Amino acid sequence: MNDTAPDIHQHRLDSVRARARELGIDHVVVYSGEDMAYLTGQRLDSHERLTALVVAADGSGPLLVLPSLELTDTVRGAADLVGATVHPWSDGTDAVALVTAKVSGRVAVSTAMPALHLVPLQQGVDGEVVLASDVIDHVRAVKTPAEITELADAARRIDAVHARMGEYLQVGRTEAEVGELITAAIEAEGLTHAEFVIVGSGAHGADPHHGVSDRVIREGDIVVVDIGGPVPSGYHSDCTRTYSMGEPDPQVATEYAELQEAQRLAREAVRPGVAIGEVDAAAREYLAAAGLGERFIHRTGHGIGLGLHEPPFVAPGADTVLAEGMTFSVEPGIYLDGRWGARLEDIVTVTADGRRDLNTGERGLRVL
Repeated sequence: MNDTAPDIHQHRLDSVRARARELGIDHVVVYSGEDMAYLTGQRLDSHERLTALVVAADGSGPLLVLPSLELTDTVRGAADLVGATVHPWSDGTDAVALVTAKVSGRVAVSTAMPALHLVPLQQGVDGEVVLASDVIDHVRAVKTPAEITELADAARRIDAVHARMGEYLQVGRTEAEVGELITAAIEAEGLTHAEFVIVGSGAHGADPHHGVSDRVIREGDIVVVDIGGPVPSGYHSDCTRTYSMGEPDPQVATEYAELQEAQRLAREAVRPGVAIGEVDAAAREYLAAAGLGERFIHRTGHGIGLGLHEPPFVAPGADTVLAEGMTFSVEPGIYLDGRWGARLEDIVTVTADGRRDLNTGERGLRVL
């Protein structure tokens, strides 16, 4: 991916600085994980030992604070991508103090930083500590063409798994057995691993985050299959399709058709300049008019990239204005507790004049 080149990481760093200045932020403390990977190309996982990249809005060189035992040539290379000075520290050192000595004024901190580090940092900073959501999340939300290429590749691979679902999802198998087959298929498609596998059959389909169980799949079941995993660059896939084991009940088929239309309307609402809450409203209002509003119990979608769930969030009233490059899921669902459920999810990206669907597989209620 071209986005691993040094110039793209410097561009990302400059964008974070510019956004910080726009918001009156003096320093940004970037925690390990997705935010760190976005800026340096490496997650640099922290655990209980603090790892943080200190970015000054004024353009002075960043500081990378990390445990000495984590200092490797890979880490040095990551620091070089953004011109960071590396300050390794040994056990017994107050690592938070190394950070607070370098920051002042309004300090924005990655939302992923745990209380273990955040509370001492708040106590030690000479100034105000705020969340970095409006800084880093704003920059990460707009994907570059190279990032979109990676996301499209991830979507294509997960679509291929759904296209072969008839081989895995069969009457007589348990959800767990199907999940194992799907996991193997995800890895065979070149995704690094299955980030999650949901096989919600029958009443389990009414639980949006069910997972798998020992329930045996039966003739007549409606089955929700929600799967995803990252490509080697770390960019994720996430796609849901709903299947019918044999011909569905006419009422189920009718209600699924309403869900499919709601999802289409939501995707059609995606274009630059639109508040993302309008995408949610397109699906939600249609389902309400169809008498299914109370069965749609979650937001319509979430951003995706190096994180599986990241801003922007497609939720009621959300006021994020869509811009070219923003990439997120569109996934309305309907759930009848104790009986069945259905969900339809695609990843879309905002283009200059509309949208591009990264998932392109069949969206109807597929009969197996």
